[in-house]
Amino acid sequence: MSAVLNARNLEMLQRMPIFGAIRSDSLEFLLARTRAREVPQGRYFFRQGESGQSMYVLESGRVSVRRRWGTQEMVLRHFGGGDCFGEMALMDLAARSASVMAETDCRAIEISTSDLAALCDRDPEQFALIQMNMGREVCRRLRVTDELLFKATVGAKLPAVDSGFVAL
Repeated sequence: MSAVLNARNLEMLQRMPIFGAIRSDSLEFLLARTRAREVPQGRYFFRQGESGQSMYVLESGRVSVRRRWGTQEMVLRHFGGGDCFGEMALMDLAARSASVMAETDCRAIEISTSDLAALCDRDPEQFALIQMNMGREVCRRLRVTDELLFKATVGAKLPAVDSGFVAL
């Protein structure tokens, strides 16, 4: 069993919306191809503007999602264990829209485009379901962001940073 393929990680993925309704054998196949990524506190998983070839499922630790505005880097959101980030780059193949920095020492599962392509070759139906789930998650985050933008436009009080979502 690889460092990523274990019962705890399988259960964690099964609880996540992106992997909802995905069969255990497909998740095991995917996890067997992924890599564990450890990022120390203060280091970045990726930076805004970089090419994106992977998404991450945070096993442990806490990260902040940050976006540059001129010379400043502003915190948009925090994620903790069991959250995922970076999936938008797998869908639109565009540059990263924000940076993600480890606020504490972090361990994550890195799922690359080639990992998903291997699943597509093995089981196109399960691959398509993951893609649909990713689309739903990105849309959910977009709806929350749209609501925040609307509130900011009309001058309403905005919630704290951790209440908003961003798609990466």
